[in-house]
Amino acid sequence: MSEIYIVADNIVSPIGVTTGENFSQLTHQVSAIKLQNNTTLSPESFYAALFNSDSPYRKEDETYTAFEQLLIASISEALQNSGLPAGDKRTILIISSTKGNINLLENHSLHKPTHERIALPTSAKLIKQHFGLYHQPLIISNACISGLLAILTAKRLIASGQYDHVLVAGADIISKFVLSGFQSFQAISPEPCKPFDKERQGITLGEGAATVILSRERKNTDNIKIMAGAVSNDANHISAPSRTGNELAYIIKKAIKDSGLTANDINLVSAHGTATLYNDEMEAKAINEAGLGSVPTNSLKGYYGHTLGAAGLIETIISVRSLQEGIILPTKGFEKSDPSAQLTVADNFIREPLQNCIKTASGFGGCNAAMLFSKQ
Repeated sequence: MSEIYIVADNIVSPIGVTTGENFSQLTHQVSAIKLQNNTTLSPESFYAALFNSDSPYRKEDETYTAFEQLLIASISEALQNSGLPAGDKRTILIISSTKGNINLLENHSLHKPTHERIALPTSAKLIKQHFGLYHQPLIISNACISGLLAILTAKRLIASGQYDHVLVAGADIISKFVLSGFQSFQAISPEPCKPFDKERQGITLGEGAATVILSRERKNTDNIKIMAGAVSNDANHISAPSRTGNELAYIIKKAIKDSGLTANDINLVSAHGTATLYNDEMEAKAINEAGLGSVPTNSLKGYYGHTLGAAGLIETIISVRSLQEGIILPTKGFEKSDPSAQLTVADNFIREPLQNCIKTASGFGGCNAAMLFSKQ
C-alpha cells in the first residue's frame, strides 16, 4: 500500500487567510462567530461565522462567484506552498461542497442559463481553466462528510496508482437558502454553539474554504501521513442521526484497525460536534463504543461554526497542526458535561507530544466518515 502524505494546506476563513493565521487565532481563543444583523439572509438577528460584507470573498465578478473565488484563493495558496505543478497529468483536483452556488437562485431568474451556472460542474470547469489543470475536477457533495470523503477519495486514487498528487479543496458560503433550511428544522442556536455541553441548543453556521494537497512523494511534507479512513450510513432517517452511534463507531474502529494501530495509540479525537442535541449524543456514544472515551476530544465548531462542505477539511488541517505543535485546542463553548454525552471533552489547552488523531464527521441522510492521521 502506498504511503500518502499531506504536502501542503490552506484555510481561508473570517479569522485568517492562511493555516498559520488561523491556528494562531485559535490558540488565542479567537472565534469567528458573531451576532449577525443581515436582513438579506434573515429578518431576525442570528449568530454565524461570516466574512464581512466588504470582504473580497463575498463579492462576485463577471467570471467568478463568491464561492468560486473562495476556492481559487485557497487552492492558490496551497499550490504555492507545495511546489507542485497544477497542470501535471498525474495531478487531479477534487472539489467538496454541499451547496456551491445555490445562492444564485435568490438573485437570478429561473431560466436555463441560471440552471447551468448554478451546477457544481460549471464551477469545476471554470476552476480547471483558471489553474490550467489537465483533468476535469471530481466533485464530492455528500452533506457534512463531503470534506472527509473527498480526502478519503483522494487517498484511494493515489493508492490505486491513478495519480501521484491530488488537490482537495472545499468551500461553502451561507445564503438565505442555507440559513432558512436549518431554521426550518429549528436547529440554529440562539447563542454561539456549545458543542457537547449540557445546555447546547443547536448549531451555528459558518463559511470558509480549505485545501489539502495529498501526494505519494514525501518531499516538502511535514511528515503527516494519512493512515486510513472509512465511511458508513445509518440507514435510519433522512435528517436525524442514529440513536445508537453503532454505524459511526464501526468506521472509527475500522479506520484504527486498517491503520495497524489500536485505540490506545490515539491521542486526539477531532469530533464533528455540531452542538445539536442528538448529533452530539450519538457521536459521544460512538466514540465510547470505539474505545476512545478517555481520549481528549474537541470540536472546532465554536470557532468556525459549521462550514458544511469545508468543515471536514478545515478541521482536518487544524487537527494536523495540533499534532505538529503538540497542542490540543479546547472546545469553545463547552462548560458543563452532559450525562448523555460522556466524553473527555477538552475544555482547556493540553500541551503534550501527539502522534495520532481521528477525525470524524456525520451528516444528513445518515452518512458518517472517519479518517486517521499520523505524525511520522
